[in-house]
Amino acid sequence: MMTSIVLATGNHGKLAEMQAMLGPLGLDVVPQSDFDFEQPPETGSSFVENALIKARSASAASGLPAIADDSGLAVDALGGAPGVHSARYAGRHGDDAANNAKLLAALDGEANRGAQFICLCVMLRHPDDPIPLIAQGIWRGQILVAPRGDGGFGYDPLFLPDGCAVSSAELEPADKNRMSHRGQAVAMLVERLRAHA
Repeated sequence: MMTSIVLATGNHGKLAEMQAMLGPLGLDVVPQSDFDFEQPPETGSSFVENALIKARSASAASGLPAIADDSGLAVDALGGAPGVHSARYAGRHGDDAANNAKLLAALDGEANRGAQFICLCVMLRHPDDPIPLIAQGIWRGQILVAPRGDGGFGYDPLFLPDGCAVSSAELEPADKNRMSHRGQAVAMLVERLRAHA
């Protein structure tokens, strides 16, 4: 018998990925859109705080265990910015072109182009779970001087992963999912769920 768990995201790609990875554990991953509730504001100062805000809200609204993640880009020369503000770095949430343009302007003439994508993934058994399962993925690389590739989203066209000859936006989706910060965090979460099964 499958146990249902709600995924606190509106991203269909994330949903399909989670369903594929968690299905073998006997978990039926359902989207938060199946339930009538408003997405809470992400007011945390860290990725883990925002992931917990999303998971607690989804669990409370659905009455189910919940999984959520929060992720972003941290650039060394910018003191870790844009960080938790990655999706709204240029002002409007999800404006990838404006965010990328602002990042390139901020790094104009900068020799240190090191950066990392970070993902924090959490799982709560109920809204007030005091011991959530927490998993983290970090994907190191460099910020390119100009965008390359049409795949992915967000900062992918500007991110050259360490050890790769192509940008994140030029990777095949399966390769990106295996290597990426989110792929690492979800794989770690799956390991921890197996250990707690």
